[in-house]
Amino acid sequence: MTHTLDNVRPSAAPVEKPNEEIFDNLLELVAQRRDEFDEKRHVPRDVISEFKRAGIYRASAPRRFGGEPLPPARFLRLIERISAVDASAGWVASFGSSLVYLAALPLDTQAELYANGPDVAFAGGLFPVQQAESVAGGHKISGCWKFASGCLGADVLGVGIKTGEDRGGPPRTAVLRRDQVRIVENWNVIGMRGTGSHDLAVDGVVVPEEWTFVRGGTPTVDEPLYRYPAVPYAAQVLAVVGLGVARAALDQVIAEGGRASYTGGPMAADRASYRISAGQAEAQLRSVRAFFYDTTEEVWQTVERGDIPTPQQVSLLRLASAHVAKTSFEVVRSAYQLAGIRAIADGSTMQRYLRDASVVPQHAFLQEGMYDGAGAVLMGAQPFPGYL
Repeated sequence: MTHTLDNVRPSAAPVEKPNEEIFDNLLELVAQRRDEFDEKRHVPRDVISEFKRAGIYRASAPRRFGGEPLPPARFLRLIERISAVDASAGWVASFGSSLVYLAALPLDTQAELYANGPDVAFAGGLFPVQQAESVAGGHKISGCWKFASGCLGADVLGVGIKTGEDRGGPPRTAVLRRDQVRIVENWNVIGMRGTGSHDLAVDGVVVPEEWTFVRGGTPTVDEPLYRYPAVPYAAQVLAVVGLGVARAALDQVIAEGGRASYTGGPMAADRASYRISAGQAEAQLRSVRAFFYDTTEEVWQTVERGDIPTPQQVSLLRLASAHVAKTSFEVVRSAYQLAGIRAIADGSTMQRYLRDASVVPQHAFLQEGMYDGAGAVLMGAQPFPGYL
C-alpha cells in the first residue's frame, strides 16, 4: 500500500486569519459543548475544524509551507484561555504545537504533508515503543500504543518505534494515515474525559524511512520556532492547561464569596479563613504563572537571537512546567475546599475542575521527578537520562 497522504484534507474550508473575534467565538462554542466532550469522551471533528479556523493547528506549521508559527508564549496563552473554559478542549488544542516535532521530517516529506494546507492535526501514541521490522522501502510496524490524545480528530497519527539502528535515546516516530491505524476506544477515566486519549493499533503497515523522525531530532526547517527546545515545549503546552483550570476554579470561589450559606451562617467573604485561603491561592497562581511565562520569554529571546538555549535554560523550562502542574492542582484543590458542600454535586463545575486538574501533574513530562532533574542541573550534576 502506498504511503501517500493525498487523501488527507487538513483544511475542510478556507482558513481565515486568526483574530480575537474568531477566537472568542471558539471559546463560546467550547463552553456550549463541553458536556458533549465529556459524554463522547473526545472532541468531535467539527470542533477540531473550528480550532483550525482559529489558527490553532497552523501555529506550529512551518512558514515555508503556509503556516503561521506563533512564539511559544503566544500559543501557550491561547491554550490557557481555552483550558479555562474546558480542560479537555485545551489539552486537545495544545497538540497544535506538535508539528514542531514533524519539522524533523525531510523537506520533501513535509511538502507532501502540507500539500493541502498547513492546518494539520497530528496525534501520537508513542509508548510503549515497539520494535519495527526493517523491510525494503522502510519499516514494517505492528503493535499497540497508549494515550493518543485527540486521535479521533487527527489527520495523521504517529506511533513510537525502534529500529535496528536505534540504540536508546528519544523514540523514533512513524507517521501514518488515519486509515492505516485502528483506534481502540478505551479511554475510561475520571478526569480529562474529553481528550479521547485512546489506544492506537497497527497491523503490519510498512512506513517509508522518510516518514519517520526522532522526537526532538534536528529540524530540517530553519525557522526560529524549530530551534526552541521541542520536548520542554511539549511539557509546557500540557502544563498550561492546569493554569487555565486553576484560574477558572479560583475565579468561581471568589465570585461565590458573597453567596448566602445554606446554614444561615456568615457569607464566605465575611469569614477571615475564606479570605486568607483565597488570597494565598491567588498569590500561588500568579507567582507560578509569572515564573512560567518569564522563562518562556527568556528562552524565546535566546532563540530569536540565533543562539542555542543553555542546559540551564532548558532545565528551567522543564522545572517551570512541572511546578505549574503541581501548583495549579493545589490551587484547584484549595478552591474545591472553599466551595464547600456545593462542590460535591455531580453537576458542579468544581467537580470537573478538580478531576481535570488532577490529571495534569500525572503526565510523565510533569511528575515530581522533574524537580530531581532540575536540582541536578542547578548543582552541576548529571540529570537522569532524557531530562535535557
